Amino acid sequence: MSAPMHPLSPRTVARHPAIVVFAALAVVHVVLVAADTGLSASLTKALLVPALAVWVVAVGGPRLLVAALFFSWIGDVALEIDGLFLVGMAGFALAHVCFVTWFVRHGALAGLKKRWWIVVIGLAAWGATITTLWGPLGDEDAGLQLPILVYSLLLTATAVTAFGVNVVAGVGGALFLVSDTLIALDIAGMSRPEPGGVWVMVTYLAAQLLLAVGMVHTERIGSSIHDAMAEPARTGGSIP
Repeated sequence: MSAPMHPLSPRTVARHPAIVVFAALAVVHVVLVAADTGLSASLTKALLVPALAVWVVAVGGPRLLVAALFFSWIGDVALEIDGLFLVGMAGFALAHVCFVTWFVRHGALAGLKKRWWIVVIGLAAWGATITTLWGPLGDEDAGLQLPILVYSLLLTATAVTAFGVNVVAGVGGALFLVSDTLIALDIAGMSRPEPGGVWVMVTYLAAQLLLAVGMVHTERIGSSIHDAMAEPARTGGSIP
């Protein structure tokens, strides 16, 4: 019999060595971004998501979450290399496919039937963002309009379906949306809060952490319920 999986607590998450490393790298990276150090910031960026993935694997997190982090890492690395912007976007798009798939499999659609207003807010935010960016994007690089349209819809789907399952993950999905919107504003040549690079990374790293914690917590709760229901069958008793 496998050991029971207990729900996560903030203390157990914060004390895990991989999370400590992730947090330390995050602080160093944000400082380097603020100082505009270039290569040093790129190197620390490439280590951040792998550190979070180590935690996910160590606590027995979902495989789709590991896959999402892998594709996110591809996106992180590609975006640091000139000429690979679309490769980076494709990596993150695949990450969001993994996120959405996992949330749908864990009851997002049923949850959103009860909280339908989340879908309305998500679609309204997506529509407002695309409407704002469409013209300026066309002026800067018309070839990015369609990819950003599709990607932003996937990004919105992650945020919406995450809220349908777990509030912590939902906040993470919303922060992911904020982070990538800040990037899109820069691409479109529009103003954004300064220092822009710092805000992009702070919201992005918080997003990945909250998505991971929310997904692992949800899966652990599900495993605990499954084990509790299966125990009477193994012992010959009945479910209370």
